[in-house]
Amino acid sequence: MDMRKLLGLLLGVVLVAAVSGTQAQDDGAIRLVVRADDIGSSHAANVACIRSYREGIARSVEVMVPCPWFNEAAKMLRENPGYDVGVHLTLTSEWANYKWGPLTQAPSLVDKNGHFFPTTSQREDFPPNTGFLQCGYKIEEVEKELRAQIELVKRTIPQVTHLSSHMGTPTSTPELAALVEKLAKEYRLPIRTPGARRFPWDVETTATVKEREKALVDAIEKLEPGVWILVEHPGLDDEEMRAIGHDGYWNVASHRDAVTKAFTSKKVKAAIEKKNVLLVSYGDIWSY
Repeated sequence: MDMRKLLGLLLGVVLVAAVSGTQAQDDGAIRLVVRADDIGSSHAANVACIRSYREGIARSVEVMVPCPWFNEAAKMLRENPGYDVGVHLTLTSEWANYKWGPLTQAPSLVDKNGHFFPTTSQREDFPPNTGFLQCGYKIEEVEKELRAQIELVKRTIPQVTHLSSHMGTPTSTPELAALVEKLAKEYRLPIRTPGARRFPWDVETTATVKEREKALVDAIEKLEPGVWILVEHPGLDDEEMRAIGHDGYWNVASHRDAVTKAFTSKKVKAAIEKKNVLLVSYGDIWSY
């Protein structure tokens, strides 16, 4: 058995005794879920998310099923069975020059070109009719699409443990949130994290590698006991990712490359060890 997988299973046994959902016992431990979002969205994201696990601190990764690089992501994840996987439920396609659409026939979920809408709700700085919530989605088509995404991951990636919501769109209204909760219970893939706290890593996307690394170390040093969740998007500063972006966010490559470097930083790993932070995954802390 892969050593990372064995260690993950052993840690999971310990945490099941100490944790119900994310309600940890008051044992004074600091548990940190480092989550890498958007594997499957590009080759660069795939490489960076895997690097953030193998060489860094990421322990959970969220896969975008409708994207063109999903098949490569699934292969990479099967080769890294200790990497905890979430289905990053996707109903939007945000980039200006790069698009994807649903796995299913879902006319109410797409624009005239057959792509998902780029935003959750209509933005003033985007063209009209580009907000998912304003474009007349049909809940039965949403359910069919989300089921297809979940079932494809379950068929192709053995270590899937949970669901998450890309851009917050699949959980952005009470109706949608109720649907996702129903699917979470049915497939036994939790999405809620009661009791967990958001990791305080508030850094501008324009921050340099050193600034981002320092902010991460500083935040780690201030952590208190409990369960913390750090969500970011690893990437690479290469030609592929430099072509990805939208109005207001064209520095995707430099931002996400800095995230990867921070996640794999020796200083960050040293700070985690010194603070006795337990790096855990969603699969470790969740149970149904």
